[in-house]
Amino acid sequence: MRKLVSLRWSILLLLMLGGAGQSISRSAGVDVQSSTSVDADTIRPVVDYHQHLASPAGLIVQDRAFPTAAGQPTIGAADLIELLDDAGIKRAVVLSDAFWFDSKRDEPGPQSYARVRAENDWTAAEIAKFPKRLVGFCSFNPLREYALVELERCSRTRHFTGVKLHFGTSGVDLKNPIPLAIVRRVFGAANSRRLPIIVHVRADQSYGREHAQILLNRVLPMAPDVVVQIAHLWGGGGYAESALAAYADAVTSRHPATKNLYFDVSDAALVAKGSPEILNAIAARIRQIGPGRVLYGSDAGGSHPPPREAWAAFRTQVPLTDEEFQVIAGNRAPYLR
Repeated sequence: MRKLVSLRWSILLLLMLGGAGQSISRSAGVDVQSSTSVDADTIRPVVDYHQHLASPAGLIVQDRAFPTAAGQPTIGAADLIELLDDAGIKRAVVLSDAFWFDSKRDEPGPQSYARVRAENDWTAAEIAKFPKRLVGFCSFNPLREYALVELERCSRTRHFTGVKLHFGTSGVDLKNPIPLAIVRRVFGAANSRRLPIIVHVRADQSYGREHAQILLNRVLPMAPDVVVQIAHLWGGGGYAESALAAYADAVTSRHPATKNLYFDVSDAALVAKGSPEILNAIAARIRQIGPGRVLYGSDAGGSHPPPREAWAAFRTQVPLTDEEFQVIAGNRAPYLR
């Protein structure tokens, strides 16, 4: 089944990339000749820093939010290992999907926390099957009253290394002082337990520079001692140049909050959809941030392409040099050293 999934995405990738390389090479500002001079399989990531499994319960919950993804197969740890082997990737950071089980769409009830806890436990049990290859991040809705309790419980589970937060699914509005204060407490609690954080920052279509600056100035200072990884390079969803520019400017200006700030590129090429303007902007911001802070991630699972195809899309579409791709492919986040 996994080989059929990989084959399906290989065909779709070829269709998606048809003619894209030529259109990019004609755009101004970036020389893409060097980025396409080496076959996509020549440089391979050591780690996939943004991965998901798909539990039977999780598929039911997500089908409600994404009807077009209905019918996707479950993905357990053994399935993921097969996909990683196919891509030549040694390790993966697996993000629990427990945050889906008590989302902003749900009315909090007596069973909400039980469902979140059960999904985190399922993920931990799967990761335990391959402890030398899989690293886990638990998740939950940071706005719920049990958030700090679950964070503490996760910190005692040896199969979880960190915490994944999804502001969009959880309904976190950084411009609202009440959820902002709650999220600050969660970041502080994660810092006190030395748990790195992977965060999908985008909550809605208004996401941009102002939200990024709030994260930099109000939230990240609560977690100065742990890695914070911005998911999807700019924070998730459709390309957000103003947010990414704010993060990149903060890095180049040596903003104190960026000391342990990293970025994963999951979905970056997929969101760009072959647009020369977006692809050039992504490459320029990666250079501004520095490839040493950029981590490869596929966001595989469900309707996303598997690791091999996701890397091929990033490798062949984003106009970086071979040397820059090599740095990104070989990066090891501090929490894996």
